[in-house]
Amino acid sequence: MSLRGKTLFVSGASRGIGLAIALRAARDGANVVVAAKTTTPHRYLAGTIYSAADEITAAGGYALPVVLDVRDEESVVAAVGAAVARFGGIDIVINNASAISRTSVPETQMKRYDLMMEVNARGSFLLAKTALPHLLLAANPHVLTLSPPINLAPRWFSGHVAYTMSKYGMSMVTLGMAAEYRGKVAFNSLWPRVGIATAAIEFAVGDAEELRKCRKPEIMADAAHAILTKPAAECSGNFFIDDTLLYAEGVRDFSGYKIDPSAGWRQGMFLFDDDVAPPGAL
Repeated sequence: MSLRGKTLFVSGASRGIGLAIALRAARDGANVVVAAKTTTPHRYLAGTIYSAADEITAAGGYALPVVLDVRDEESVVAAVGAAVARFGGIDIVINNASAISRTSVPETQMKRYDLMMEVNARGSFLLAKTALPHLLLAANPHVLTLSPPINLAPRWFSGHVAYTMSKYGMSMVTLGMAAEYRGKVAFNSLWPRVGIATAAIEFAVGDAEELRKCRKPEIMADAAHAILTKPAAECSGNFFIDDTLLYAEGVRDFSGYKIDPSAGWRQGMFLFDDDVAPPGAL
């Protein structure tokens, strides 16, 4: 199936996983709303909504760059309104925008705590809520949130409890709205088994050796495409892991997703102990 003619609203689409998902949809000929805060180049992170829009157009899609602060209700309402005015509706929402600060309790500044809660949990809820009236008019509406399965093992809280709380808040958007809108709008989450090498992670981690152990954002883009082309009425309330999903879709060679095939693996967070990687994935 194809996303040709579908309109995707992607938060945090100026770089990283959000941009990769947008570019994969663009190759189908989709309309992509590039929604993010970055209008001028960041000091350390490449990419703006305008450079991303250029890449999407070059890939075969139709792009609308809009300034979006997911913490601000007026900004979200205006961005959704601009998307509908330009493309006539919204078929898919990607809750990709996220803030990260993996710090211990004493090291967590409350302004960083507030930022993660506002961007991750509140922002995902607000964007989905605002787009819902338009999604309910779409032929195959999906909301895909980049958030983990809810694993309450204490080790996934220790050392970064605030970050974990904020990411699980995003996952609860999937869990709750999937139940509330079952049969009408699909709500799913997608999470990587292995760390994904993005500019933001490179900036946060600052460890070139660790980045060599990561995968490229394209694995998340291909997995997202597989989800978004499924019938919404039959695919909702799931917490997908990227390589497990792609294996089920027939992928057997995962080597092209690795940053450095000679390096080891940077294990992802929040995975269940019994969630075994598919054959040949690692």
